Amino acid sequence: MSHPALSPTPLGTYRRGVRFLWRRWPVLLRLALWSVLETGQTFLTGYALARALDDGFLAGRAAVGFGWLGGAGLGVLVAAYGTGRVFRAVADLVEPLRDSLVRQVVGRGLRDADSGSVSRLTQQVEIARDTFAGLILVSRSFVFTAAGALIGLFSLAPLLLLVVAPPLFAGIALFAASLRPLARRQERFLVADEAIATQLGAVAPGLRDIAAAGAERDVAGELDRAVATEYAAAGSLARWGVLRTAALVTGGQLPLVLLLATAPWLLNRGVTPGALVGAIAYVTQALLPALNNLIHGLGTSGSRLAIVLRRLTWTPPPTAPEGVADSGTDPGAAPAGRPAPALQLSSVTFAYGPLAEPVLRDLSLTVPGGGHLAVVGPSGIGKSTLAGLVAGMLEPGSGVVRVDGRDVRGPDAVGRRVLIPQEAYVFSGTLRENLEYLRGDGVGDTELLAAADAVGLGGVIERLGGLGAPVDPAALSAGERQLVALTRAHVSYAPLALLDEATCHLDPAAEARAERAFAARPGGTLVVIAHRISSARRADRILVMDGSHTECGSHEELLESSPLYRELSGSWGPANGTSHPALDPRDPYRVDPVAGPGLTGDGGHVVAHRPVGQMQTVRDLGDRRASGGEREDQ
Repeated sequence: MSHPALSPTPLGTYRRGVRFLWRRWPVLLRLALWSVLETGQTFLTGYALARALDDGFLAGRAAVGFGWLGGAGLGVLVAAYGTGRVFRAVADLVEPLRDSLVRQVVGRGLRDADSGSVSRLTQQVEIARDTFAGLILVSRSFVFTAAGALIGLFSLAPLLLLVVAPPLFAGIALFAASLRPLARRQERFLVADEAIATQLGAVAPGLRDIAAAGAERDVAGELDRAVATEYAAAGSLARWGVLRTAALVTGGQLPLVLLLATAPWLLNRGVTPGALVGAIAYVTQALLPALNNLIHGLGTSGSRLAIVLRRLTWTPPPTAPEGVADSGTDPGAAPAGRPAPALQLSSVTFAYGPLAEPVLRDLSLTVPGGGHLAVVGPSGIGKSTLAGLVAGMLEPGSGVVRVDGRDVRGPDAVGRRVLIPQEAYVFSGTLRENLEYLRGDGVGDTELLAAADAVGLGGVIERLGGLGAPVDPAALSAGERQLVALTRAHVSYAPLALLDEATCHLDPAAEARAERAFAARPGGTLVVIAHRISSARRADRILVMDGSHTECGSHEELLESSPLYRELSGSWGPANGTSHPALDPRDPYRVDPVAGPGLTGDGGHVVAHRPVGQMQTVRDLGDRRASGGEREDQ
């Protein structure tokens, strides 16, 4: 699964930020003027201490010394007053940003019916607001604190500035050079984290369908790859994060080491003891804390703010509705001017394990757009495996499966085919929510009711009380759940519909109605795993699967050329609506051997024709009793 970048041009976000600040230059000027008081307080931190030592205590004038210290304390009070006014100026910057983001999010939600608007309003806008305020405070504090400290060092002795300034600027340069790589890696980590959340959001509700289709390994493999991607992104982010520590050590702690190491040299060249102590105070009490706040604040919060702002302000380009292929190219696509087949399998071979006998061997098949194909064969022969390959849940060992001319496992393949399994999935919620599940743009009542009537769900909708009625999946019969899933697939944009015995719980008349509805979809293509001869005879073409051997043709052609099809047709009985799945005469318990991974031909593994809730346990097969101990009517 691929995920787009959060913005096509991150530089555009920075430019919009600069324009936002430039339009509010009076507020910035007011913020700078009040911050000058903080510069004065920082200046007094070292300068007053140096004068208190040199002119006061070391000179035997304690009153002078205490006077300078009192002046430094007064500077703290004045700076505190300025800090209060700074917060007001910051609010005048932050609140307009928040209002602007709210307007954009609300406008985008109303215009595009954006389902993520609630999250953006309640979480991301507030994250942007708080982070922006923190960055303003941290950046302002570092600039004016550094200015006060550097002015103080120069005032005490220019040699002190020569010792402290080079490593300080080197640390800042190292941090600045790491900002963009860190931001990119943090963005990759967030995208990978969102990818896992998206996949889990799709997998968790469909665990039942995944198990029914035997796709556990493929789904687990996709999740493993997503986790590995996030793990690699986290590792890369952590490695680049080491540069933050290196920048802090270089710019904040190395100056202190250099002051101590060069202390004899500085004292021999006229630097007074008080000036040296003042320089140490500048480094430890002003520069080091300010640089630490800048690196951790701007390095983490700055990247997060840039990403959140791009997510909030970027309007994605218009795209085709889900299920409609885009204009990209595919190596296997049909030539220009010639429509690609709806479904194409080229020399496909698949086995459940490297040592297992292939279920499909070198299968090639083409279904044109608008076609109707039925797939028949004995139980366990690989019909559902074929459906899993076409649905992209299984990956062939060799060969290629294409839907609409594109690889079925490509990033945009999900919307081009829809699979309806035997055990239909219905979730708690309203009937409308169940039917609209595969449509991200919503479906009108007229379209929903027309599709429901075509498939045969109209009576169920009336009985439940309309499209807004709540649905209790356990209260629906297996056939009703299948009708809900069939209607859901019918209104989807997917042009290819795969019915994997999706009508097995319907009577022959209801099955015929549902299949005709799918066959009549404009531009739609239908592939049916058939379990009645009547279902097979409605198809344009029939694929007969017999192990590694397959044969495709019309009903009449296969009656002449395929002994297996003649046998199946005879077992099914006449096409009068009373036919049932063909069973081996040696199978009196209505179960069939099914091959699992590495278990080809293992008759000890069985699958029941009945719904899951009516399956018998192995120990009860002999006396034909249900697991509850009561004898079932046969």
